[in-house]
Amino acid sequence: MLIEKLNWRYATKKMDPSKTVSDEKVDRILEAARLAPTSSGLQPFEIFVVTNPDVRARIREVAWDQSPITDGSHLLVFAAWDNYTSERINASFDLVNDERGFTNEGWENYRQMLLSTYVPREAQVNFEHAARQAYIALGMTLTAAAFEAVDSTPMEGFEPEKVDEILGLREKGLRSVTILPLGYRAEEGDWLKDLKKVRRAKEDFITEIK
Repeated sequence: MLIEKLNWRYATKKMDPSKTVSDEKVDRILEAARLAPTSSGLQPFEIFVVTNPDVRARIREVAWDQSPITDGSHLLVFAAWDNYTSERINASFDLVNDERGFTNEGWENYRQMLLSTYVPREAQVNFEHAARQAYIALGMTLTAAAFEAVDSTPMEGFEPEKVDEILGLREKGLRSVTILPLGYRAEEGDWLKDLKKVRRAKEDFITEIK
């Protein structure tokens, strides 16, 4: 069933503004993103769910005028940490300890390794690492949306600095990396809707080393 849903999904170019994704579906899609694996379990990003029409219209202005941003019912903005800091790393490790109710020497040694490795690095290097973690969650989000029969359109075609300004991300120590409208495909006006999905053949894509 999952493969069938993945064949069904495509980067929807025209969404029906009269249709709204239910709160229940959005919650399940976001939960899939929250459960996504990330390096060292740090989850170095946040997701902003934008439904405000005026805010989405402003984002559309700095995103190549892509209509799904305003025609979909929800816009997800994936925003990565601008840097790894000792406070952020310690907070992640402390959360694990609190939730599990115990700690151990190996875990604490791992904490110190990350603190000594990540914190001294250049902020841009750390941001790019955090952004890659956000993309792992993006993949989970796309899959979950397809499973829920919700259309989506992953986008990098926007001006991150301006989206950061619109949402006040820099003040939160975040930078936008990708955006994802959620909604339902329009019956008319989408040139891609009825075209065959094309991917490289399995033998050209997968190499088995036995």
